[in-house]
Amino acid sequence: MQVLLEQQQFEQTLNDLAERIRNDIPPGKPVAVVGILRRGDALARRLAERLRLAGLEIGIGALDITLYRDDLAQKGPEAVVRSTEIPFDVTGRYIVLVDDVLYTGRTSRAALDALTDLGRPLAIRLAVLVERPGRQMPIQADYAGVKLTRVNENVRVFLHETDGQDRVEMD
Repeated sequence: MQVLLEQQQFEQTLNDLAERIRNDIPPGKPVAVVGILRRGDALARRLAERLRLAGLEIGIGALDITLYRDDLAQKGPEAVVRSTEIPFDVTGRYIVLVDDVLYTGRTSRAALDALTDLGRPLAIRLAVLVERPGRQMPIQADYAGVKLTRVNENVRVFLHETDGQDRVEMD
């Protein structure tokens, strides 16, 4: 096991992501940060807070993609449908979609489908804490905290909200 990010590095990575996002947001456009449930939601909330501290007015939402998964039939009764909570109209907004790890691209594809079913955003940008190689869909992150280069690495993200600590490990 190799530690990619410990607490201090984790916080700095989130600060860097927020700064890059802030610099790319078009002036005068409504903006929202939407996290893919579960871990993307917690990260989205943290990024939104950093963007608010930088003076931006930010909508915040959580997106459940369960019914948009392409492996839903295989999941069967194991699939747990949670609640999408997007308390704003996505139409015309600059949306930053947030997840913890980008690997195959299938989760991001499902999230794009779910978001566009809610309206027509001005733009959707993808922000991830860790980007792994191994895409099965033509999707890439616009903002990545850590980019891995080796294909066969397993990544585990621990968040304070769910695990009591902020840490990223690889093995």
